[in-house]
Amino acid sequence: MLLPRISKFGGIIIVLYYNDHDPPHFHIVGEYKTRIEIATGQYLKGDSPLPSSKEKDVIKWLEK
Repeated sequence: MLLPRISKFGGIIIVLYYNDHDPPHFHIVGEYKTRIEIATGQYLKGDSPLPSSKEKDVIKWLEK
């Protein structure tokens, strides 16, 4: 299944599933796999955190 790739940087690939469940979130796929809520920047329940340097990059991206 092809996922709509929203962004790619520093080894991070961010995708969105069409019509995905609430709360609104994006997926990080590739070397790292997790989901992050768009409104809060928090990981969805049960998801593993990114390494801190990658997390900082994703949060900067999200703030833009």
